Amino acid sequence: MHRGDVPDAARAAGVPDVESLLDRAVERLGGARRDGQHAMARAVGGAIDGGEHLVVQAGTGTGKSLGYLVPAVRHAVVSDERVVVSTATLALQRQVITRDLPLVAEAIGDELPRPARIALLKGWHNYLCVHKLTGGYPTDEPTLFDLPGETAGAAEHPGVGAAASGPGTSAASLGEQVVRLREWADETTTGDRDDLVPGVSERAWRQVSVTALECLGQKCPLLAECFPDRARSAAREADVVVTNHAMLGIAAMGSPGVLPEHDVLVVDEAHELADRVTAAATVDLSVPAIEGAARLARRHGGAQTDVLDVASQAFGTMVGALPAERFPAGLPEGARGAVAGVRDAAREILSRLKPETGATKPATPDTGLKMAQSAMLQLFEVAERMAADPTGHDVLWCSRPGEGGWTADRFGEGSSRLHAAPLGVAGLIRTHLLTDRTGVFTSATLALGGTFDPVARTFGLLGGPAEGESASAWTGLDVGSPFDYGRQGILYVAKHLPTPGRDASTEHQLDEIAALVEAAGGRTLGLFSSRRAAVAAAEAMRERLDVPVLCQGDDQLPTLVREFAADPATCLFGTLSLWQGVDVPGPSCQLVLIDRIPFPRPDDPVRSARARAVEQAGGNGFMQVSATHAALLLAQGAGRLVRTTADRGVVAVLDPRLATARYAGFLVRSMPAFWRTTDRGVAEAALRRLATLG
Repeated sequence: MHRGDVPDAARAAGVPDVESLLDRAVERLGGARRDGQHAMARAVGGAIDGGEHLVVQAGTGTGKSLGYLVPAVRHAVVSDERVVVSTATLALQRQVITRDLPLVAEAIGDELPRPARIALLKGWHNYLCVHKLTGGYPTDEPTLFDLPGETAGAAEHPGVGAAASGPGTSAASLGEQVVRLREWADETTTGDRDDLVPGVSERAWRQVSVTALECLGQKCPLLAECFPDRARSAAREADVVVTNHAMLGIAAMGSPGVLPEHDVLVVDEAHELADRVTAAATVDLSVPAIEGAARLARRHGGAQTDVLDVASQAFGTMVGALPAERFPAGLPEGARGAVAGVRDAAREILSRLKPETGATKPATPDTGLKMAQSAMLQLFEVAERMAADPTGHDVLWCSRPGEGGWTADRFGEGSSRLHAAPLGVAGLIRTHLLTDRTGVFTSATLALGGTFDPVARTFGLLGGPAEGESASAWTGLDVGSPFDYGRQGILYVAKHLPTPGRDASTEHQLDEIAALVEAAGGRTLGLFSSRRAAVAAAEAMRERLDVPVLCQGDDQLPTLVREFAADPATCLFGTLSLWQGVDVPGPSCQLVLIDRIPFPRPDDPVRSARARAVEQAGGNGFMQVSATHAALLLAQGAGRLVRTTADRGVVAVLDPRLATARYAGFLVRSMPAFWRTTDRGVAEAALRRLATLG
């Protein structure tokens, strides 16, 4: 069916328009009409019918999930064209697939030609492998290369702490977790890791799961019981498929068959898409990874690895001597030669791991050999990418343990390593995610500095010389928010403080934090640019004030957030995951502290390379990269304050540049439209009044 024929088909089938269906869904939910939600639903329906991309900002409280799900379900069923919906976080994914989407499908189902079919699709490693559980694979080892999308979201699984995943995980603890996994395997109907609550460590989960490359596929003797294969079969039959940005990242790299065929892509939490695609396309190479691949080849493939052992030693010597920096002109010649040696050795061993021509195939495929082939193929592909002639498309750099925030690797040992990441992802998104389909991008924070151009550029919608193509047809729409930010919140900028330097926190800043927290009576969410700054501030406030102060890292994040929400006197300090992942309405969060404008680190290799590329093209690298990054985080962080129409409070930014710098207006326009002041007395008085109201 031609896209333009969809409205006619809907009318012919007697299907009500999008707004009527939205009213029915909202009524079923027990909600009330919201003008912003209706404006969004109209725009999404119009974009889908017209085949034009849409970037729509829907503030907190708009009800954006229903705003896109109603037109998506209507279109998918009426036109028989599949819609894929993607989220960045597991929390929203759960909400969409377990609550919002089933509700919409049921509420409007009587008005559609047939019931809507829905499905959830994740990376292979997120599902239990029945064959591995029953002993079909050798005892697992640390994953050599974390495949993008395969382990995405592991940190979000309930009950999974960092300590539980590391080398220190006790044998008893690991054994207990595996026993619980085996018991759960007898009960689960999905094999989906997210259905296991509380969760288990990454190491335990590896005992019962495989990656897509390690899977035997159609040759598996237990294919009929395969959970990931069932999920993919269901997705191929569904009208609406819910997935995640990590899967979009794999698809954006050109991997075929990652997602089922679809005509419409809806990206929720779209402000995170570019970073998730970048993460999926980023690879690294280290001696432990090379040695691990060689070990699997020897143990499970019976292959001689002497040539790779020699290449590994040469690589280790080379990478140990490289400076921990970015290489704008590509790897130095000696480094390229060492990486090429790893590439050539991996290629040779791959040929050794192939079955001999004419050899009798075993009745049951050799899973150990499959694991060895998978690891060696990944090693070859990474080394081949890094050793290629410089094209300017990749950013290459070297990192060392303890430098630039980098710590011990997943093998338990710190090691120098090389990294490669795409210079830009706009072309990947445009080519592999949007070609011949309509994209709908939505979030509460997409209009930065009052315009959609910065985010539209990252989605590949603006075209231009960098992409070598003309701009796509797209529309930007802000449907507003039900909140009156000017009356509900104050933006206080500490103009009198010195500009933040390299130190985690200064005495002036700590004095400011203490005065504001004391005025608020606790009730503070502290958002810091580094873990060091968060810890320093938490320790100082514990000494100075008589209020409980929690700090990210004290316990698992969901536990800390629950404690913070339960006691209004409590403060919670932390870093990036708190900037975007906390939803605490009510009196427990009446002060949001931001220690400094969250510009990217000066030594961030990818963003510094992107800024340089913009400047070489005649643009403003600082504004397009650094300021845009900061604006997005400020918008997200400030958005933690007002979550309902009853919330009141203060956002305090302890960085005078937000009031004095030439780019301050761009940043402030990206934040909620709070009433603004630089007078601390005004902010303190407001906080005291709110504290007395409880």
